[in-house]
Amino acid sequence: MPEIPATPIAPEPAPTVGLTQIQVFPDVIHLTTARDRQSIVVQASYADGITRDVTREAKLTPANPAVLRRDEDTFYPLSDGETTMAVTFGDKSQTIPVKVAQAKTQLPLSFRLDVMPVFLRAGCNTGSCHGSSRGKDGFRISIFGFDPDGDHFRLTREMVGRRINLAVPADSTLLEKSIGAVQHTGGKRFEAGSEMYRIIHEWIEKGANNDDVSKLPTVLGVDIYPKNGVLDGKGSRQQMTVRARYSDGTDRDVTKLSLFQTNNESSAAVTPEGLVTAGDRGEAFVMARFETHTVGSQFIVLPKGLKFAYPSEPEANYIDKLVAAKLQKLRIAPSGVCDDDAFLRRVYLDVVGLTPTTDEYTKFITSTDPAKRAKVIDELLERKEFSEIWVSQWAELLQIRSTITVSYKSMFLYYNWLVEQLSKNMPMDQMVQELLGANGGTFKNPATNFYQTTTETLPLTESVAQVFMGMRIQCAQCHNHPFDRWTQDDYYGFAAFFSQIGRKQAEDFRELIVFNSGGGEMNHPVGGRVMPPKFLGGEAPDVKGKDRRVVLAKWLASPQNPWFASSFANRVWAHFTGVGIVEPVDDFRVSNPASNPELLEALGKRFTETKYDLKALVRDICNSRTYQRVTTRNESNTGDERNFSHALVRRIKAESLLDTISQVTETKDKFAGLPVGARAVQIADGGNSTYFLTTFGRATRETPCSCEVKMEPTLSQALHLLNGDTVNAKIQQGGVIKKLMESKKFPEERITDLYIRTLARKPTKEELDKIVPSLAKAPDQAQALGDIFWALLNSREFLFNH
Repeated sequence: MPEIPATPIAPEPAPTVGLTQIQVFPDVIHLTTARDRQSIVVQASYADGITRDVTREAKLTPANPAVLRRDEDTFYPLSDGETTMAVTFGDKSQTIPVKVAQAKTQLPLSFRLDVMPVFLRAGCNTGSCHGSSRGKDGFRISIFGFDPDGDHFRLTREMVGRRINLAVPADSTLLEKSIGAVQHTGGKRFEAGSEMYRIIHEWIEKGANNDDVSKLPTVLGVDIYPKNGVLDGKGSRQQMTVRARYSDGTDRDVTKLSLFQTNNESSAAVTPEGLVTAGDRGEAFVMARFETHTVGSQFIVLPKGLKFAYPSEPEANYIDKLVAAKLQKLRIAPSGVCDDDAFLRRVYLDVVGLTPTTDEYTKFITSTDPAKRAKVIDELLERKEFSEIWVSQWAELLQIRSTITVSYKSMFLYYNWLVEQLSKNMPMDQMVQELLGANGGTFKNPATNFYQTTTETLPLTESVAQVFMGMRIQCAQCHNHPFDRWTQDDYYGFAAFFSQIGRKQAEDFRELIVFNSGGGEMNHPVGGRVMPPKFLGGEAPDVKGKDRRVVLAKWLASPQNPWFASSFANRVWAHFTGVGIVEPVDDFRVSNPASNPELLEALGKRFTETKYDLKALVRDICNSRTYQRVTTRNESNTGDERNFSHALVRRIKAESLLDTISQVTETKDKFAGLPVGARAVQIADGGNSTYFLTTFGRATRETPCSCEVKMEPTLSQALHLLNGDTVNAKIQQGGVIKKLMESKKFPEERITDLYIRTLARKPTKEELDKIVPSLAKAPDQAQALGDIFWALLNSREFLFNH
């Protein structure tokens, strides 16, 4: 017997107790022409941070009801005029303006503005259906609609009289398959009589015409409402509404033509109509796509009726304030601040890539200065090792390595140029502008090596976007980006900045000369039209008679480009916390939202206000309580990995780990091209490595992707530390054990010395109680101390930053 579906349970009425405000979305109703409409959403906010959809319960009263009519939560035009509408719920109210124009004008349907959105909403032009490169079942349209003219031709001309039946529109194969009237591999896409059906039927009925693009308004942007929500328990709901803004000054409700998606179905599912329903506790990002635009809203789902009191604690700076604001919404209590031992080791490893020496440890621990943490941060920022850490980071991004085409001399000069810029604490915007606008020989002006590493225009375009803006725009090379705003026009407009780069051989065959050729254009792959240079997400600048790269560089590394400061601040944040606010750090897109957008914006703003001073940004991060929290988790934050309620345990990066092992064992390394005693972090050539560095995931610098650095622990790493020649050989080669044996220290003091130099802490009483008796019984004291040293170097506590 078939199961009888359960009757839907009506949602509980929203309470008015604790109500703090109501918001109406959108906050203005503009209706233009008879086809227009506008759905609204009324969201109530409460003192406990919960939000509720109260649209159906709110009282909506237009001052002049003759101007528009209401059908549930949607309003339609009746007559031209202007009025207001009062929205009331509980003791809160808001008034929004209403304007209706051309109420009796019935505009014809547009292929681009009305019909193509149906294909996207119904899933027809995705890569798994007719949008694939070969199409499906003999019918192909452009993926995500990047080629409207081609789609119109294939619909109306490729198989005349079959896909489109102008005489009897309802008999068109396009409609019959969509409603399941005839066999369709993709199944039924919508119902007969639905709005999507009516749009296509009317378009065919009126002649299935294409658009006159010169008279067609374009979509400037799309807004989704509400922007966020905090849902109280399973089953809580929130209706979304989506509005498009056009170049002719009009706007349009496109909720029923938008494609809705969620990145966390278990926490917040969304229906095709935009109704969000809460599930398990967690976070979700609900997205709507219309035309080429994707927008989204963040939702937090909490257990119903969860009682929570956020602990009272001081805030060191704006970072703590913004992190706390997010944690309060999530009902997560942060862990406490770490002790001096953990802080000192953590900040040394993060800022200079080494652990503190015994003397540095003793000086810090015995200090009674209440500002000693801030002072040690300032001291570390002035050490040359700080700039070396960031030289290594930038060398990975810029792919500094010798290859068949890049000589060792060019690579080495390029690396030294980078060292010089960062050692002088050159502001990041100046360094990037000098890099992107570089002209001359790769020997005489090493910054030009940026254009020798990647010589093809399109890969270069993608590298610039990924390195300096944190964006992976590769998808837009072949079609409109499926999960972001970037179109093929955006991609090739951005690529046009690099279409006039000239390269020629210098007298020395190892040197390349980079210059502005003054000629060369970028053509769009669809139609072959010349693409004028255009900033990503910005305007098309005047480049006539100018070096296009210089024009781009001035915009890219400036406040006019919002992604430069934010993406770099995000990389710095990830270095010190183990995870980016946007993760991966080089994948900024609408469908990969920031875990704390307000924090990301504040860090980017701070970076810009300090004239792109790296040290100032690092100082803010390291002085925050957020950075200084313990790794131990409490009951409320045990599952938190992205909201910084506790510190994360992080494996030390390959170069810093080798340098630290060499430091604590008092040994020196020899790397190709460097003197004895050089640090691994100073290796200039990405192609030069050692077995240890390769095993522990050193980047090969073959791509600018953050994924090149491998931080995951592996079995081969453990085996190499236990049995390989790195740790064992360095203990034997170094003089640490010999010095300890020659000292007049007691066994307990020798053990303490080993603990401080490796773990930056003294051994606990329990550890001493176990080790001291064993050491006393050992026939060879030096060998026993060496074994203890070996065990400490192989401990997880040594290998990880915590």
